[in-house]
Amino acid sequence: MLGFAQFWVQKLHGAHFFHHHELVLKGAGGMPRILLAEDNPADVYLIRMALEQHGVNFPLQLASDGAEVLRIIDQQESLAETELSLIVLDLNLPRHDGIEILERLRGTERLTLVPVIVLTSSDSPRDRNLANGLGTARFLRKPSNLEEFLSLGAVFKELLGQAKAQSNGI
Repeated sequence: MLGFAQFWVQKLHGAHFFHHHELVLKGAGGMPRILLAEDNPADVYLIRMALEQHGVNFPLQLASDGAEVLRIIDQQESLAETELSLIVLDLNLPRHDGIEILERLRGTERLTLVPVIVLTSSDSPRDRNLANGLGTARFLRKPSNLEEFLSLGAVFKELLGQAKAQSNGI
């Protein structure tokens, strides 16, 4: 049985979408970007749609497993200034889960102010409490319909605006 997001992606763009391997738009030369840690291509597609619908034009860097996210965190530590403006994190990633990634993020001085949105299928109070205890900006369950999924773009835009205001000292 197809998941909600997979159904809509196939309906809108056909099954060939899932064979498209290049899902990363990298920031050019230190340009601020959004890190999307998500292993489901259909959810990646819907998040991109939500961002576009709300006029969020930041490059999107995709990590499809926890090891990739940890590697990106390591790369950010070696830069003079972080390139990440927002992190959208699924808790149920292969190789390293979202809680482990949150712990690492919060232990990385350069990334402590980067807002993190946990976007997950988990409804566990334990997951919510752990994530909130690690300083997430928002803990959101993945929506069950297209309209709600697309409305996430407004949340992403709001947090990006708040982060920009903080970095400008406003």
